[in-house]
Formats: sequence, structure tokens, C-alpha cells
Amino acid sequence: MYPDNFYSSTFTVLADAEVGKHFYWDIAGFLVHGQVLVVIWFVFVLLLLFAFLGTRDTDRIPNSWQNFAEATVDFVTDIARDQLGESFYREWIPFIATLFLFIFGCNWAGAVIPWKLIELPEGEFAAPTNDINTTVALALLTSFAYFYAGLSKKGFGYFKRYIEPIPLLLPINILEDFTKPLSLSFRLFGNVLADELTISVLTSLVPLVIPLPIMALGIFAGSVQALIFSTLAAAYIAEALE
Repeated sequence: MYPDNFYSSTFTVLADAEVGKHFYWDIAGFLVHGQVLVVIWFVFVLLLLFAFLGTRDTDRIPNSWQNFAEATVDFVTDIARDQLGESFYREWIPFIATLFLFIFGCNWAGAVIPWKLIELPEGEFAAPTNDINTTVALALLTSFAYFYAGLSKKGFGYFKRYIEPIPLLLPINILEDFTKPLSLSFRLFGNVLADELTISVLTSLVPLVIPLPIMALGIFAGSVQALIFSTLAAAYIAEALE
């Protein structure tokens, strides 16, 4: 049905998709993923620039940048308030906002900026969230946050939740705390990686025509993933505070 060269070119594209290849840096004897760190610092710079522009000349009547910054703060404040309630949300706004903005920035940096035009000796620039190490680190930070929330409010009485409502549920309640970071990390990693692989293959096979709607969908999906991750993080913290 299809010519042999179609199958040959398709499999060549799939083989050239670089998954798990990294440009390693040796820092004090530790090997780190150099291309991931570069994009992370790029996102940091953009977020700091956004914060600077949004707070540089504050006025009672917001200008464009201040208006955008206030809308962003209101958005993440609503996430924290909806999940944590009026009593606890204020102290957790910085953490929830940091998670949301970092993941949002990383996902958009991978979807919008044409990193593939920059060639590396090994691997390629992409969204930091398509590296499992990044998403696991974010998930572990969330785990530490909800353990801190529970212990700071209830002390060691927080661990009574593992034997409630009956001690028989102890193994299941412990297992739940292991599955939370796993689900957070693999959900974000899987969605971002699948989106970038799809765009990479389609761009190689049918340049410009088919990939554009997929890229737009990827931008939307990246925003949704940032919202899901930060909302679940706030929900887990709220659960620990109950």
C-alpha cells in the first residue's frame, strides 16, 4: 500500500528521536544533565524578569506588566484558597505559585522555543519537565511540603492518620504516600515527553502542515499540566492539615 521508502524514512525518524540522551557536565565529580540545567536557568531568568517588570513601577491603576503580574498572583491565590481554605492558604501561596510558574515556564519553553536549531554533542535542548529527574524532584518537594504541613500542625500526632480508621489499613496508608509522588512525577513527565516526541516525529515527516495544530495543543496541554500539578500539591497539603 505504501512504498518501501515511506517505511524506511519513518523508522529513520523514530530512530533519530533522542530519548534518554544527555549532554553531561562533570561538576565536582557529579555528572549532571547540562542541557536540562541550561533551560532551567533560562526559565529562572524569564521568571525573574517577569517579576521585575511586574513590580518595577507599581501604581494604583496597573499598567500592562503590573496588570499581568497581578492577574497571575490572583490565579495562583485562587488555586491555594480553593484547596486549602481560608485558614491556611496564605502561607502556602509562595510554594504553590513557585510550582505552577516553574512548571508552566518549563513546559512553554519546550513547546514554543525552537531548541532543536541548537546542536549539542549529545542530546538536545528541550523542556526540563521531559526529564524524569526534574519531575521526581518536584514531586519529592511536594511530599516534603505536605509532611512539613502535617507535622507543623499536629506534631508526631500526624502519624496517627496511618492507623485510622483502623490499624489494619496501615500498609495501605503508607503505600499511599509512596504513590503520590510517583503519580505526580510520571504524569507530568509522560505528558510532556509524549508531546515533544509527537511533534518531533510529525515535523520530520510533514514539516509545517500537520505539526502546527499539535504544537498548539502541546502549549495548551503544558499549561494544563502545570495547573494539575499545583492543584494536586495544594490538595495533598490540605489533606495533611485536616
